[in-house]
Amino acid sequence: MSVSLQKGQRFGLSAEVKDLSKVIVGLGWDEVEQKRGLFGFDPQPIDCDVSVIMLQDGYLRAQEDLVYYGNLKHPSDSVLHMGDNLTGEGEGDDEQIEINLRLVPQRYDRLVIVANIYEAQKRDQHFGMIKNAFIRLVDARDMREICRFDLTEDYSGMTAIIMGEVYRHQGAWKFNAVGQGTNDPNLTALCSRYLPKRP
Repeated sequence: MSVSLQKGQRFGLSAEVKDLSKVIVGLGWDEVEQKRGLFGFDPQPIDCDVSVIMLQDGYLRAQEDLVYYGNLKHPSDSVLHMGDNLTGEGEGDDEQIEINLRLVPQRYDRLVIVANIYEAQKRDQHFGMIKNAFIRLVDARDMREICRFDLTEDYSGMTAIIMGEVYRHQGAWKFNAVGQGTNDPNLTALCSRYLPKRP
């Protein structure tokens, strides 16, 4: 039975699921119905992009440690992006990330799952125009949902969201339901939050 998480709640993946080795991270959302433009033009669909930022000691240390629509697989084969959904239409997961926990090299302590709106500023779009957003973790062996975090906050004005984190703690894997909205205009700006500070 899936556990429903609240913002800031942590869930012990290794403790709750025996011999868990591979998880599917599913993310979904729906667009709030938008009004037609001044001259009857349909508004542009909102393109949410999901990415995984793999951290070493809390920092993003190499370009290859960003798994996104432009780099679908980590060199270690531990993280695989299943492809970009440009509209978010339809039921169920809109984008999926596969994480093989046993293949994640020991140097990585945290996998941060983020979503940002492609060209948000140019298109004048934000997460207040999105509804029913969620992140869920599924056991890849039988596709059973382990836990789910529904993002029910008002993210108006936010162009990116730090959705959640899969992280190691004392040798065990856990999940943190983060749900933090940001004003980062693009993925580069979002990643800069995790770069080592220059002396």
